[in-house]
Amino acid sequence: MADKIYDVLIIGGGPAGLTSAIYTSRANLNTLVVAGRPSGGQLINTTDVENYPGFPDGVLGPDLISKFQLQANKFGATFVEANVTGVSGTVKNGFQITTDEELIYSGKTIIVSAGASSLWLGLENEQRLIGRGVSSCATCDGFFFKNVDVAVVGGGDAAMEEALFLTKFATKVFCLVRGTKETMKASKIMLGKALKNPKVEFMFNTQVLDILGQEKVEGIKVLNNINQEQTVLTNIKGVFVAVGHKPNTKFLEGFIELDDLGYIVTKNNTITSKEGVFVAGDVSDRKYRQAITAAGLGCMAAIDVERYLSGGHL
Repeated sequence: MADKIYDVLIIGGGPAGLTSAIYTSRANLNTLVVAGRPSGGQLINTTDVENYPGFPDGVLGPDLISKFQLQANKFGATFVEANVTGVSGTVKNGFQITTDEELIYSGKTIIVSAGASSLWLGLENEQRLIGRGVSSCATCDGFFFKNVDVAVVGGGDAAMEEALFLTKFATKVFCLVRGTKETMKASKIMLGKALKNPKVEFMFNTQVLDILGQEKVEGIKVLNNINQEQTVLTNIKGVFVAVGHKPNTKFLEGFIELDDLGYIVTKNNTITSKEGVFVAGDVSDRKYRQAITAAGLGCMAAIDVERYLSGGHL
């Protein structure tokens, strides 16, 4: 167990956690970032980021994370590359976080910015082709699929939003739905918009069996769940998986209030049900899930921590 008691323990090394670290360390708060393994959040697997302000020519996700880290280091933040397995304590007696290396760190406050993970299809080639035609974020990557055919996998509102956004770039967007139109989870209004869009084509009762390609997506193999017929669609050059996200909060169960999907319940953006514990980024944001919004929430959480420790009003 480390003897040092930090002013703030930051859980997560993505844009939210690193922005928090920049602000807290610059405010002369002793800051420890338990960044995860690998650190960097979802950006670490992102090739080109073209919508982050200040980079008119775009920036690689890992390079952007590196710049965040350098800036936090400059102001004195300490980094540990480990995964948090447990959190305990109170603001009165202090907080402790335990890592997968069986080390315990103590702090006066906590900022939880552990992020959320995209749910994937579990296909053999899927993870290998992330950033090479496979994505879970049309807002992030849709621009790279101009004038080609793409597929969106999923039947909820998120999938409909992805499909409609992709029509700005793609020649054709195929929505692959495991069930029927009647059993889709999408709201009537979102489904209606997608059905009316001439660039969107639905393939119901369809399951993705494989994503084809070595260096990039070169097609997909699908199965019709009704007649069991398999088809290879070689025209598909991008696959957007929209089957949901899962917040990385399992280690917080029983410690702070979570909603039915596992997202941290907040009030006033960053305040949790546990005094002294704050939150930032995708771990509480089920709507926007962008690097810039995560960074903004990280800034807010850090300012709230600084005010809290100085006895100010939140």
